[in-house]
Amino acid sequence: MSAASFLDWTSLIALVLLAAALLISVVRIVIGPTLADRVMALDLLTVLALGFIGAVAVRTGLTLYLDIAIAVALLGFLATIAFARYILRKAIERE
Repeated sequence: MSAASFLDWTSLIALVLLAAALLISVVRIVIGPTLADRVMALDLLTVLALGFIGAVAVRTGLTLYLDIAIAVALLGFLATIAFARYILRKAIERE
């Protein structure tokens, strides 16, 4: 087994596992009992998407995907901060 063949198989396995984890995360977003659970699942979805983009970048050899991963990471961070502020504001209004 050559190194290129090994890298091809491992990246394919990584993509399949990450796709399964993405589906499970989406299910958690839909059935999450609380808003905090949904926010955590959304954050997990962002991290898994970063891993998926990274695996595609390794598989194809294109560095363009890394720029996309940086943009997704920034959007995921900002979304998590926005949801955290929303949850905090909602808790303050309840008091």
